Amino acid sequence: MAGVSEPAEQRNRLPRAVYERELFQLQAELVKLQEWVRAENQRLVVLFEGRDAAGKGSTIKRVTEYLNPRVARIVALPAPTERERTQWYFQRYVVQLPAAGEVVLFDRSWYNRAGVERVMGFCTEEEHRCFLEQCPVFERLLVDDGLLLRKYWFSISRAEQARRLRKRVEDPMRRWKLSNVDLDSVTHWDEYSRARDEMLAATDTPESPWYLVESEDKRRARINMIAHLLSSVPYREVPRPRMELPTRSSSSSYRRPPRCAFKYVPDYAAKLE
Repeated sequence: MAGVSEPAEQRNRLPRAVYERELFQLQAELVKLQEWVRAENQRLVVLFEGRDAAGKGSTIKRVTEYLNPRVARIVALPAPTERERTQWYFQRYVVQLPAAGEVVLFDRSWYNRAGVERVMGFCTEEEHRCFLEQCPVFERLLVDDGLLLRKYWFSISRAEQARRLRKRVEDPMRRWKLSNVDLDSVTHWDEYSRARDEMLAATDTPESPWYLVESEDKRRARINMIAHLLSSVPYREVPRPRMELPTRSSSSSYRRPPRCAFKYVPDYAAKLE
């Protein structure tokens, strides 16, 4: 339509064919990374942070698409309970950390205190200050203990965030992703920006650096983030034992009971033919 410019994500979007080809190759490498973590008893934690609608969830979905859910686990904690509010702040996150041979992906993490809790007044000034002081120490302890920690911040523009949130409002299949806090983020853009800057200044350390992901184009963001994760971990391909499907016996004494003895799901698909 004349006079109407396309959103930035549409103008600079990575072509689908290129994206899908590269994504599949990266996902194949993620499987190798998973097998290395399991074989070497490594512990890998990946934090996904960023503004609402920045593309964290969709990236996590692509990362885990071909991974074993017994090895790679997604953690997306709800608001803390009354009991959890009285605990040491990091306590409920510590119990979610991986054991040997596991990968944990945090869809938001302990950095909630530096973001939404700070901006929306869910924590006090003293609690926020304490977090910024303790967080680098906490993460240094994790890294010193051998845990592989990677932190990604997904960054989008004000206009792109508004476009994506509006799309969620209008789409009943995506409306579940919205909360009042998500909608309030639109009117607190500057406060979130200042909170992010303060967080990065305090917690971007040599032991546990932040990596920013430009997320105006979700396809590029996914490819860039996954490629960086793979490049940052010294994994190797673990040889797998050769597997052969055994030959099935041609004779069997088993006889299946009659179909009328069971309750079957109705053939709904037949109505579509």
